[in-house]
Amino acid sequence: MPRKSTTQWEFNNLFPDDGRRQIFSVSELTRQVKRLLEERIGLVWVSGEMSGLKLQSSGHIYFTLKDELSQVQCVLFRGEEVEREILQDGIKVLVQGDLTVYENRGIYQIVVKKIELIGAGAFQIAFEKLKKKLQAEGLFAVERKRKIPLFSKRIGIVTSPTGAALRDILHIIGRRYAGIEIILSPCKVQGEGAGVEIASAINLLNEYSNICPDGKKIDVILVTRGGGSIEDLWAFNEEIVARAVFSSAVPIISAVGHEIDFTICDFVADLRAATPSAAAEILTANYIAAKDQIVDLYNWLATMCGSYIEGCNRHFQLLLPRFFRLHPKKYIQEHWQYLDDLQSRLNRPVKICLKDNGTNLNNLIARLIALRSINEVKNKEKNLSDLKRRLSSVFSKFFNKKKSNFLNVKNKIELLSPEEILKRGYSITIDSASKKIIKSVNDVKDGQTIKTMVSDGSFDSTVQI
Repeated sequence: MPRKSTTQWEFNNLFPDDGRRQIFSVSELTRQVKRLLEERIGLVWVSGEMSGLKLQSSGHIYFTLKDELSQVQCVLFRGEEVEREILQDGIKVLVQGDLTVYENRGIYQIVVKKIELIGAGAFQIAFEKLKKKLQAEGLFAVERKRKIPLFSKRIGIVTSPTGAALRDILHIIGRRYAGIEIILSPCKVQGEGAGVEIASAINLLNEYSNICPDGKKIDVILVTRGGGSIEDLWAFNEEIVARAVFSSAVPIISAVGHEIDFTICDFVADLRAATPSAAAEILTANYIAAKDQIVDLYNWLATMCGSYIEGCNRHFQLLLPRFFRLHPKKYIQEHWQYLDDLQSRLNRPVKICLKDNGTNLNNLIARLIALRSINEVKNKEKNLSDLKRRLSSVFSKFFNKKKSNFLNVKNKIELLSPEEILKRGYSITIDSASKKIIKSVNDVKDGQTIKTMVSDGSFDSTVQI
């Protein structure tokens, strides 16, 4: 038997005949791989970042799921119950689907059944979705927000009793104005069930305020906690908290996290404070301003009172000479002098008249003696009697007239005297301290002691305005 060459043997081993080969077509191979993937792996959960998102007119969505080293194609067919509006490039997702092969292109892919968001992006998308929904319902409307009372006497606080936010708030309020009454409604502020507890705490404060009398109702509720990650603050982004804030009958201030943190609770609340400390300063700001204003008003009032008292003193010094000139005693003294003058004037004609009549009488006597005539004497006696009678009548009329004038003057003087004025029911009121006569209601002030003089004495009283 002839021996084959080495070259021929190697060639036959490199390309064996058809009996030694298993040959697949491309379709058969692809179908085999597809069957192996679907049978051996099947339904899978895969996490990764979504990219290359495409929405076809048919309603199907195609995208790539990738990580740092690899990527896999995914398809979401129309009809699957997935929230399509939250899908976008760059978000991290967890997908559930069947691992299979798309035979036309010979690539393996995942036919997606469910999609769940993971990481901070998931929270942000959920945040924007709820924000858009509540805004459409009017929960953020500016016109429904109520004014925070200028001076809050009772404050309800919804927060953790062990958190730093509560300590900061109590410290600031105690330092700035310790007169505010604080009612704590404790609750969890992060973790599972925190949203429900926050909403319950808000409702509890509203129920408590409703049963309180008017003067003891809660003026404002402060919903607060310190800073943290979006996951830590997520309870304040829950819908149940937003609706509890919206339904609150008591105005609400939201102070959650740091200045850069915004939550759904902030948008629904009547007022947002950047931090818990800022909220405490807002609640006490008007008390601080009022305290400063009172100090300024006190200083202004002291200055004005000093100026007013100084002006009154100058005016008093100007009026004092007039007071002495118009004093009733001086008026009475002038009338007494006038009365003495009248009396002197009255006595002078009487003396002259008496002197003249005495002279006439002596002359008549002398003439009577000289005549020594009895008849003449009798006639003279008769004439003398007539003269006496006439003189008596004249003197009587003269004295009666002068007496009447004197009595009229006397009565006028007595009517003008303070004693007579008091007897007619009038009174004179003076300041007990300064002895100044009070002529107007502007001359008295509340609490001033005054003295009132009447016809039979005087009494003291205190002014009450």
